[in-house]
Amino acid sequence: MKFLAKFIFWVIGWKVDPNPPEGINKCVIAVGPHTSNWDFILGRLAFTQYGVKGKYLMKKELFWGPLGWFLKAIGGIPVDRSKKNNLTDTAVSYFEKYETLYLVFSPEGTRSYNPNWKKGFYYVAQKAQVPIYVAYIDFATKTGGFHSIFWPTGDADADIQKIKNILKQYKGKYPELGID
Repeated sequence: MKFLAKFIFWVIGWKVDPNPPEGINKCVIAVGPHTSNWDFILGRLAFTQYGVKGKYLMKKELFWGPLGWFLKAIGGIPVDRSKKNNLTDTAVSYFEKYETLYLVFSPEGTRSYNPNWKKGFYYVAQKAQVPIYVAYIDFATKTGGFHSIFWPTGDADADIQKIKNILKQYKGKYPELGID
């Protein structure tokens, strides 16, 4: 699969940052900017190339028939967003359950411009006591990869602003919808 992902990237002219995530068995991955459905496809190909088996929380309505099987096969975890669940505790329980877990979030929560990020990814990392690995997709340079590890300090607003400052240097497919 790594060869296939590398080949697809070569065909479409994309590169993966040569620095893979090392030494981390459990983390929250915050990926940005998120402006297109292509972000997931490119990110998934990059993870395959790195050998990272990311897990993704997805609305349960997507998990039906062959699509549901496919989503689970690529790391999808169905969640019911219609009920008042404590999704943070549910996500933290996955960190307790698995020896290795890369739980991927798009903090923007939407492909549209959103200056007010969802903070769930941050609270999951904090409560699970795992780092946040900041990952990026940059359509301007056709590259993607892992930027840096960030440990939550407990000041969610300040920490999220630091993560935004890292990611705003990268351009999404639709830059006007990206991070400012």
